[in-house]
Amino acid sequence: MNKSAHFSQQKLIFHGKQTPEEGNIIGYAAIIDQLNLPMPMVHPIILISNQNKSYQNKDWYILPNTYLVEDHQDLDEIEALYKHLVFALKYEGINLLVFKKLTKHYAEAQLTQLVNIQPTGQYSRRIWFIIEWLIGRELDGKENLSKKSYIPVVDTAHQYAVTGTKSKRHLVVNNFLGTPQFCPMIKKTEKLEKHIQTNLLDFNNKYLNGIRKEILQRASAFLLLKDSKASFSIEGESPKSKRATRWSQAIGQAGANDLTKEELIRLQQLVIENTRFVEMGFRKKGGFVGEHDRLSGEPIPEHISAKWQDVPQLISGLVETNKKLINSEMDAIISASIIAFGFVFIHPFEDGNGRIHRYLIHHLLARKQFSQQGIIFPVSASILDHIDDYRKVLEAYSHPLLEFIEWEATKDHNVHMLNETIDYYRYYDATLQTEFLYDCVVDTIENIIPQELAYLTNYDVFKEVIDEEFEMPDRLIALLVKFLGQNNGSLSKRAKEKEFLALSEKEVKSIEKTYREIFF
Repeated sequence: MNKSAHFSQQKLIFHGKQTPEEGNIIGYAAIIDQLNLPMPMVHPIILISNQNKSYQNKDWYILPNTYLVEDHQDLDEIEALYKHLVFALKYEGINLLVFKKLTKHYAEAQLTQLVNIQPTGQYSRRIWFIIEWLIGRELDGKENLSKKSYIPVVDTAHQYAVTGTKSKRHLVVNNFLGTPQFCPMIKKTEKLEKHIQTNLLDFNNKYLNGIRKEILQRASAFLLLKDSKASFSIEGESPKSKRATRWSQAIGQAGANDLTKEELIRLQQLVIENTRFVEMGFRKKGGFVGEHDRLSGEPIPEHISAKWQDVPQLISGLVETNKKLINSEMDAIISASIIAFGFVFIHPFEDGNGRIHRYLIHHLLARKQFSQQGIIFPVSASILDHIDDYRKVLEAYSHPLLEFIEWEATKDHNVHMLNETIDYYRYYDATLQTEFLYDCVVDTIENIIPQELAYLTNYDVFKEVIDEEFEMPDRLIALLVKFLGQNNGSLSKRAKEKEFLALSEKEVKSIEKTYREIFF
């Protein structure tokens, strides 16, 4: 017999945050706290106000007291849990990490008891499917259902989902974005819905249709190199032109090859030019992103990579989810966010993870035919322009996990993980990362690509004027534009005395005037 339980609770301070109202904390937050599940707290936390109030901010979702879950002390623990899970499915969506932790917290007999509460009801069927999907087997003593209409597992009013496939056993439609081996979830937010409804693909194609093909081709070449250099700059590197060009060529082929473990290893070989100090291929040791203590050399992690022993399984799950998303109707940018950020959180390589992570954005956008005009999206350039926001969305995932990953320092000042962590890299909320990526794609469409196209158009006009008047070689015109751009439309004294000594002062003034009229 299970003990009685009371999940709802009134606290002034809850997990380091002051409650904004007097009331009861319920749903996933109450379950995590009451059962002491080893996972980060959900956000926002739902609190049922003692007053008739309803509002939301970054940390809290306040609902009026009519929403209160009745889980009095006399209630059996599993029955109380069921009430809170039903509430969570109604108002918070599916949190797969909570469900996975519950499958480890409770014995199988208790899980069977849980799914036998109102067994034909839609919430019981969804809970039942999720549990069996996560554990990879059928619960003992649980028979297939019949004579019920199908219901979706993921409620698309709350979270994004694919069309899905039917499960006859549960009479549900499995519309998860991924597989049991890798399945982030994404909430439907006002920001994401607004972006999706804008139909960026249609907007972008209509805009690009008005640009000359020759200009588009040249812009694409420039943007490829710009994206490559920006991707290195994000990693704090200033690569030689040859190295940046080689990586830009790889980005230009994004989407050409299927995403496989072998393809990821090939990409790492393209990224890492000097392999003398890097162990290539998937890691065979721990990994982290951060600093070392200057005195002791001890690791100071900002992000701890997945256990190296888990990497093959995680990458297999990511590859399968990638196939599922490409073959689905799912939005291209949402798909790109799931795969690219999932990869960088796993951090499967010793080096090269960040650049491959951003390559994967291009891969999904190309495979989902987001760009049909031969223009690569220089997303890395936009990310570099918003580098602080980029760090914040990476840390939003990494920092809360640090408390739940047990590790010790190794002799070579690396980390050795001591507990089971694979689920943290499989089941997480990717909403913030997806909003960020969408913002960067919008910035690319509205600013970065138009600026590059405008620059090339202006360059051609300027070149035509200089050609007509001075018959200057293309090499010198390119140098002239570079110098004028660097010095706010004026030639420096050094340039006038060296490369452009043949120009008179009057000619220089005329060229400067022409440049400003065209470019400013």
